[in-house]
Amino acid sequence: MQQSPRAGREGDVLAVVSQSGPSVSFFDAASDHYLGSLETIAQPHELCFDPTQRLLWCSITYSSGFYGANGGPRTQLTVIDPDTRRIVEVVDLAPEHAPHGLALDAANGRLYVTVEGSADQPGGVLVIDTQTRRPVDRIGTDAPGPHWVAIDGAGKTGYVTSKEARFVSALDLELGALTAKVEVPGSEGLAVSADGTRAFVAAPFLGAVGSTPPGIQVIDIRTASVVDTLPLEDAAMPVHLTSTGRLLAGEVRMEDDPASGGSRMAPGRLTVFSADTHKRLGEVEVGLCPLTITSSPDGGLAYVACHASSTVDVVDLETLQTLNRIDHAALGASGAHGMVYLPRPA
Repeated sequence: MQQSPRAGREGDVLAVVSQSGPSVSFFDAASDHYLGSLETIAQPHELCFDPTQRLLWCSITYSSGFYGANGGPRTQLTVIDPDTRRIVEVVDLAPEHAPHGLALDAANGRLYVTVEGSADQPGGVLVIDTQTRRPVDRIGTDAPGPHWVAIDGAGKTGYVTSKEARFVSALDLELGALTAKVEVPGSEGLAVSADGTRAFVAAPFLGAVGSTPPGIQVIDIRTASVVDTLPLEDAAMPVHLTSTGRLLAGEVRMEDDPASGGSRMAPGRLTVFSADTHKRLGEVEVGLCPLTITSSPDGGLAYVACHASSTVDVVDLETLQTLNRIDHAALGASGAHGMVYLPRPA
């Protein structure tokens, strides 16, 4: 008898950002039951969980809006205790601004945070000591607005994407230096394989589709070059790798709107590939504008946060069936964004 995909998840929690709430909501991972919310500074974007310190990091990127269409940058990271659901500290990074992408090297106690550039310097990645919660270094990316960052399992190499720059920045995290620019049309989300040999990048970014067909660019980290493209029907924003080697991409879809004569959001698509063979394994429909993807530690479940519908789809990755759709908007929250899976305390 096949075990339920929910089995053994008692005590685990899913944390989801509401960008326009602004808040972080918590759900029981075994039942999707709502556990409560914590109000944050406007407007939260991404989440990252540090299992060593057992703290959540939340980036506060803009006072309103998104990259390229916002009410001005913010400069804060909010540190949250997920067990007591309280804010531990608000870390002000000024004069650095618009912190967004977050990637954790738990073994070395380092959090990597993208920040946008200014008149006197390009964008970069701040290196935060997770014990003192203060910056200890800044690595330039030579791109004006680095947005997403991912690192390998050993904490040696990082890759940073940018919508505007026509390259992905490769960083040597031990040297604290930009070492290569991989030619890729303006890019969105990314993931780096655990063995540090490949990076998977969604490109081109949503606003540039038409000039280059949408897909996932596969980068050989040893040669800093694109070696394959996994084709998609529509542009993807989030990219995620599970512990079992599945590569997940969230495609944003549009459709004609007869009422306005223009277009409107259509249900998005979660597309699944094998990270090893690059074979397309299947797809499943999700909510409007998938923006963040995460998975359970065992790789059995995928969670897709969809910003425009403010929903989270829970997908069984063995059967590619949707188990539930969490209606974040029903809680009075809107703009589902950053999201992490929190294993129960040991």
